[in-house]
Amino acid sequence: MVRSYGGIPPEQRKAERRERLLTAALDLFTSEGFQQAKITHLCKLAGVSTRNFYEEFENKEKVLLVLHDSINRLALEHVTATLAELTDTDAVTRIETLLDVFVATVTADPRMPRLNYVEAVGVNQELEAQHQEWVDRWADFIEAEARHAAEHGLAPKRNYRLTAIALVGAFTGLLREWQARELPVGEVTEELRGLMLAAITRMPS
Repeated sequence: MVRSYGGIPPEQRKAERRERLLTAALDLFTSEGFQQAKITHLCKLAGVSTRNFYEEFENKEKVLLVLHDSINRLALEHVTATLAELTDTDAVTRIETLLDVFVATVTADPRMPRLNYVEAVGVNQELEAQHQEWVDRWADFIEAEARHAAEHGLAPKRNYRLTAIALVGAFTGLLREWQARELPVGEVTEELRGLMLAAITRMPS
């Protein structure tokens, strides 16, 4: 029989340790920098032993992998939930609202764009592969919205795949600039709105 400690089941203690490690890692990786961060320091911040760390993660790169995925997943969950509420909204308002939610989510904590667009870049092949997976997922989302806009007369009917990929790159670049230079969030949101609407409504040559 597995015994609880202090009334807390072992599965719960394990989950809490993992969450503390992830929370501490987000702070450490975006303050000291991922490359400079030490596992011993991370464990001290999280209040866990190094043995506990290696029970959860193979190395600090795996921690970064989880954080990178969870930040993207959170943003996608928020825009997807909002999308379900916009079924009767005109195409322009729909795009603007989705962008507002996306930017609000990823800028709510300045550490998130710092980790995703700076610290997680060029770390190893596994991170790059996951980054590409998320580029594809975000491009799928944008492409679907572009097709929706075309179906409702806002944009021409054409192939939007390259446009969607280009917009993902533009979003990444502006959010990296935002966290580096402390730009007003409203200016970033407005620029992204203009870029997306201009790119989608552009007539094919």
